[in-house]
Amino acid sequence: MSNRTFVIGVGMTKFEKPGTKEGDYPDWAQEAGEKALADAGIPYEDVEQAYAGYCYGDSTYGQRALYTLGLTGIPVVNVNNNCSTGSSALFLARQAVKGGIVDCALAIGFEKMEPGSLGVKYTDRTNALDKHAMRMFEIRDPEASPPAPQMFGNAGRDHMEKYGSTPDHFAWIGWKNHKHSANNPYAQFQTAYTLDEIKDAKEVYAPLTRLQCSPTSDGAGAVVVASERFVDDHGLWDQAVEIAGQAVVTDTPSTFDAKSSIRVVGYDMSRIAAEQALNEAATGIGEVDVIELHDCFSANELLTYEALGLAEEGHGHELIDAEATTYGGDGPVVNPSGGLISKGHPLGATGLAQCAELTWQLRGTANGRQVDGAAVALQHNIGLGGAAVVAVYKKAVA
Repeated sequence: MSNRTFVIGVGMTKFEKPGTKEGDYPDWAQEAGEKALADAGIPYEDVEQAYAGYCYGDSTYGQRALYTLGLTGIPVVNVNNNCSTGSSALFLARQAVKGGIVDCALAIGFEKMEPGSLGVKYTDRTNALDKHAMRMFEIRDPEASPPAPQMFGNAGRDHMEKYGSTPDHFAWIGWKNHKHSANNPYAQFQTAYTLDEIKDAKEVYAPLTRLQCSPTSDGAGAVVVASERFVDDHGLWDQAVEIAGQAVVTDTPSTFDAKSSIRVVGYDMSRIAAEQALNEAATGIGEVDVIELHDCFSANELLTYEALGLAEEGHGHELIDAEATTYGGDGPVVNPSGGLISKGHPLGATGLAQCAELTWQLRGTANGRQVDGAAVALQHNIGLGGAAVVAVYKKAVA
């Protein structure tokens, strides 16, 4: 039996500022799930397993969310992998299909967040990022700022000092992604800013300004994954998108051994995951037309250019000088959705929203965001603590 795997349905809600979105997480999961099932043209009863991702909530929120779609008794597994939670749920759904355990699985992710920077919920036990923080403070003295922008800002400082990038390079990424999101009705922000407005926004942690940082968000996303047999039996070839390669990688010794803030924020996890996913897909990075990557901060987008192999290490800012990663550039279009910076970042939903965007791109239905001739896509999602997820998608061929 073939072990090829396909996305056959995607759906998401609009991402919105915490506290402003109508309803609650079960309502958002229902909206995203019903959209994905309608997109696939199948009833919930055809789903044999479900994986539900969220970071903020008590146990079995996934079941409560999925009960809005039906009470079929299927296994529901809850997933929490920091910012890569949604992609990790997708990985598990695909793994169940690829392994021949089921023919149809659902990955769903949602988040109901609090305004402001991410904080620590449990202060009476070991923090998951204690090793990362200790290593960072061995490299650079701590400053008064939220931890996430400090970690990624320090990685940006490393790149500037070692390779000659400048704050303007990071600002351009913020400018690009806000510009892209102006064409995305699902995005939390849909305002295009001038480069000066990006640079002059309130500084969060140098070199990062507020318009170069992803916001907390409320919302949900869902993806239906199916086997080749299921696609064939249901006549879904015209809409199916193949998951040609996928990998999840956790921290390696270099995260903590190298004297590098770039390594602390998962550069090597991303690099290895990209190599594995591209290898499984029998695809080179030069063949990729469109990318959704984890721009939690503009510094991480630049670093990820290098980790994915779009540029050699230390040369990512040259892509920015050439304006290669936007429409009309020489490279793949990166974050046509607006990315996390502008589309928003509800942790459990982020990876599934990335998959939805790339599915629409490969189908040619992304409207004002459409990348001409998109045939190969790559998704990159990273969660510190850590997990990097990379997937390669291709137009389906029967």
